Amino acid sequence: MSAIEIYTSPFCGFCTAAKRLLTQKGIKFSEINVMTDPSRKPEMIQRANGGRTVPQIFVGDTHVGGCDDLYALERVGKLDALLAT
Repeated sequence: MSAIEIYTSPFCGFCTAAKRLLTQKGIKFSEINVMTDPSRKPEMIQRANGGRTVPQIFVGDTHVGGCDDLYALERVGKLDALLAT
């Protein structure tokens, strides 16, 4: 299983929803809070091909996108396969 990383900020409802889905699935992830560690925001933007909003979700080197993208993968039944890689 690839490492899952989520760039977040406090009080972000979409961040909370994305983390909740992964937690419900029993998936461990690393959270990078760009508000408390602003030096990581340029890294996030680069990895996300210019994406500046949170959450930005990565499964290994694969950029999933944001919360809506994560839930879209779940709806079409592709999230579990991606998480298993």
